[in-house]
Amino acid sequence: MNGGAVNGGTRSTAGGRERARGALLGLAVGDALGAPAENLRPSEIRRRWGRIEGFVDDDPAGTDDTEYAIFSGLLLARHGSALAVSHVERAWHHWIADLDEGPFRGAGFSERGTLENLRRGLAAPISAQHRHAWSDGLAMRAAPFGVFAAGHPAEAARLVAVDGRVSHEGEGIYGGQAVAAGVAAAMVGSGLASVIAAALSVVPMDSWTARSLRRAVAAAQRPYPDRLTMERAVRSAVVIAGYPWTDLAPEAVGLAFGAFTAARGDFRTAVLTAVNMGRDADTTAAVAGALAGALHGEGAVPQEWASAIGPVRGSCLPSMRGYHVLDIAELLTPEEPEAPEGPGAAEGPETPEDPEAPVPAGAVRERGGGFPVPSAVRPRASAAASFTPVREERR
Repeated sequence: MNGGAVNGGTRSTAGGRERARGALLGLAVGDALGAPAENLRPSEIRRRWGRIEGFVDDDPAGTDDTEYAIFSGLLLARHGSALAVSHVERAWHHWIADLDEGPFRGAGFSERGTLENLRRGLAAPISAQHRHAWSDGLAMRAAPFGVFAAGHPAEAARLVAVDGRVSHEGEGIYGGQAVAAGVAAAMVGSGLASVIAAALSVVPMDSWTARSLRRAVAAAQRPYPDRLTMERAVRSAVVIAGYPWTDLAPEAVGLAFGAFTAARGDFRTAVLTAVNMGRDADTTAAVAGALAGALHGEGAVPQEWASAIGPVRGSCLPSMRGYHVLDIAELLTPEEPEAPEGPGAAEGPETPEDPEAPVPAGAVRERGGGFPVPSAVRPRASAAASFTPVREERR
């Protein structure tokens, strides 16, 4: 397969912010590329398009995967390593559940179930007790946690589990943790094998998620005569034949890591492999894109794909309309703050707890676990920290 990896994957020299932009732009690109193939079998994809090698829509757009990733990224930028379940639950109410449903198109079953429970007055973790708590709805929004906790897979896994307790449990949580940890390892240039090891290190080894991930990776590492044979093998390793739901977290995470492995980390190959395997193609391609983008940086994303990604449209989450994934990348990878001067300067300003209150520009806030909240917000990203939708064209 395509790629440039040697002995488990190459190490990129990309910087932290470039990797962050690659991870989140990669997520959005994979989401938009995979959206038309969502819930399709490979045979249906071939019948419609032959093989998907780029955008098949004239006006490509992401789905709930990108919008929920932005939502979680904003929460993470707001609270850092002090993120608590109460913050997440409050934000779900304020920006989703307590608003008119609006368009809310394309939301997954886990999100629907969570909203029904929250609107009934149930609180976390009871809000996650619905029939789809094992879905890939947390995995699809997990990449920002890996970006934030770059080089610290365990911290990324801890934080994404905090986010997930409102909407998921069990395998749904494990899927998000595997993705967040993999991205965290990729963010510091770990080789392919180390990225996979990081993902496996944070989930129970006897879990469905771990078994699916191992099977997919093992299948992807074997030699094949062509791409189609490889994709069939990876798909057969994890997909339950005849099962109607395509958003199983263990399956989606397995397919995404399988595509990433088969491509040896190469961005274009990883994303297209995920797309052409079908099933929950927008999520599997988004996860594969986040992993490969974090590993190699923004420059690995083909320009013709990157330029098609604009601010999200709010088709699923109207409150997220106008945000761009690259703004979130900058919020999660602040520039080094200047050394504080004067008595008490290191304490920084008090952090407001209201979810719609802005992150003060220039504020330096060190949270538990040693992971800082962004110390500086660039002009184009400043509105994102306040949860106030920005409606502007980004070029």
